[in-house]
Amino acid sequence: MLIILVLAVLLFGKRLPEVARSVGRGLMELRKGLRDIEREVRSAIDSATSDSPSATGAGTSWSSSTGEDAADREEAVAPKFEPPAQPQQQSSQQS
Repeated sequence: MLIILVLAVLLFGKRLPEVARSVGRGLMELRKGLRDIEREVRSAIDSATSDSPSATGAGTSWSSSTGEDAADREEAVAPKFEPPAQPQQQSSQQS
């Protein structure tokens, strides 16, 4: 850290306060830009989560972008679960 300070004094000399001021302004602009980007991302996430249907009303809150009615759409149906057949047990084992 001391080496950087010595180099800054040697390179900039009398202009050091001016350079430090401009670097400070640049950092403030950078932070402001980062805050703006963060704010935009958060608002996009908030609007995306508020537009998506909740888990309880998933079937009723969807709206079609093509204007289809709910009656025109097919309902997704999963295949019926059938448990695997149990293997028959042999009552007597031969030795």
